[in-house]
Amino acid sequence: MRGTIARIEGQRTADAPAPAALGHAAIDAAIGGGLARGRLHELFAQQPEDAGAVAGFATMLALLALPPGAPLLWLRQDEAERGAGRLHPPGLAEIGLDPSRLVLVVLPDPVALLRAAAEVVRCPQVGVAVIEPWRRPRALDLTASRRLAVAAEASGVTALMLRADAEPGPSAAQTRWSVAAAASAALEAGAPGHPTFDLELLRQRSGPAGGRWRLEWDRERVRFREPSLPRAVPAVAAGGSFPGDAPRYAG
Repeated sequence: MRGTIARIEGQRTADAPAPAALGHAAIDAAIGGGLARGRLHELFAQQPEDAGAVAGFATMLALLALPPGAPLLWLRQDEAERGAGRLHPPGLAEIGLDPSRLVLVVLPDPVALLRAAAEVVRCPQVGVAVIEPWRRPRALDLTASRRLAVAAEASGVTALMLRADAEPGPSAAQTRWSVAAAASAALEAGAPGHPTFDLELLRQRSGPAGGRWRLEWDRERVRFREPSLPRAVPAVAAGGSFPGDAPRYAG
C-alpha cells in the first residue's frame, strides 16, 4: 500500500506544471523554484489598510502564473466590492495586466461565490482564478478549501484566495502569505516608485515557513526583484506604490 501511494504521489509530481518563478531568488528557493501552478494559495493582507497591496500582489502572481492567451477570472463577493472598492483597470494596466484578459464576476454571498469558484477552478481553459470572499464567511471552511485544492490540482488552474480583511483558519492551501505595502524609491521628478511589498510565508504544505522578505515589482520584466530602498527605511512613502488603491484598488 505504501509503495502504491508513493508511486501515485510521484506520478502527480511528474505531471505537475512547472512552478511560476517570482524572480526573487531567495523566495523562489524557499518555495521550490516558484509558485506552484495548479494549486490553491492564500494571500492575506497584514492589516486592513493593506487591501490595495494584497490585491496588487495577487494580480502580479496571476501575471506570472497565467499561460499565454488564458484568461484571469476574478470572483468577488459583493461585500468586497462595496467594502474594499472596485478593481481599477488603469491600475491593473500599470501593473502590467491587459484588462481585456480579466473576467470579473461579482457574486451576492459567500455560498454563491464558493460554488462558482469550484466550477471555475475545474475548467482547464482558465489560467488563474482569484477568489475574493469578504472577511471570514462561515461557508469558507476546511472542506470548501479542500474542494478548491482538489479541483485546482486536477485541472491545472492556479487558484489565489484573496483575504483582504480576515484571519487565517484551517485550509488545504499549498501556501499562505501575509502581504503589506512597503516604502518604494521615488522615480525621476518625484514620480511614484515601483510597487514594493513586505512579504511573509506563513505556511507551506511541502516545506518550512517563516521566511520574510521585501521585494519590488518590475513591470517591464514581469517579475519581482530586490527593492531599490533598504529595508530599514520607514514605510511612510508607501502610499504611491499602488496606483489606484484608494478608493478603488488593484493595483
